[in-house]
Amino acid sequence: MGQRAVGTCESVDQYVYNDIFILFFMNDRKFLSDNIKAVILDFDGTVGNSRGLIVRTMQQTIRRLGLPERTEEECASMIGLPLKETFTRIIDMDDTMGDRCAEVYREIFKENNQPGVVSLFPNVRETLDAIHRSGRMITLASSRSRASLLGFVADMELGGYISYVLGAGDVPNAKPAPDMVVRTMEDHGLRPDECVVVGDTAFDIGMAHGAGVCGVGVTYGNGSREELEECGAEFVIDDFSQLCGILKING
Repeated sequence: MGQRAVGTCESVDQYVYNDIFILFFMNDRKFLSDNIKAVILDFDGTVGNSRGLIVRTMQQTIRRLGLPERTEEECASMIGLPLKETFTRIIDMDDTMGDRCAEVYREIFKENNQPGVVSLFPNVRETLDAIHRSGRMITLASSRSRASLLGFVADMELGGYISYVLGAGDVPNAKPAPDMVVRTMEDHGLRPDECVVVGDTAFDIGMAHGAGVCGVGVTYGNGSREELEECGAEFVIDDFSQLCGILKING
């Protein structure tokens, strides 16, 4: 597969992404090609507003195990990584302690994760409905476990929109490796130019690009606009509903 074209996208009529992916530019507005058949979503920070729950649980885990305290921002910057790695990256520890952190986190998470604690971000449900009605498949690709994801899908009544779910344990390598996107494509006979990944961190965009897929970054989650632009997100949006414009869906 070829490399991304280099240059100022707005100065050309067509921009070839990985030799096969085309973005059209009309009146300085970017659109995806009409080929998109699947929208692959991150969950935490993209669909569900889980930052408070995750950070609080991480900090409680750290205190319970007598580890050095970490700030809210430090903990939040790890969201999107596999659970064990969220601790081993911000505190120097061996694998045994990393495993213990993950174990204790799960115990505390069960206590903290009460109904309604995690809510949908604004306009998510309406946008999922519009994407679903447009005939596109909607999937999840998340670093949390499949069981946890399915629980949130059920609690939030999203099962009518989301037809396929992958968690960190479903593939050999977690984000930012491309495994979840690659498996989604393989399981549904899709090409890279028929998919788009939407997420709030550089881990999501890296996963997308590793599979040759376009990445859309959202600024309302755990990553900043600057981080998303720096990692090469093709689109950066401030509201989930802006996906409709990118996908050329009218409501």
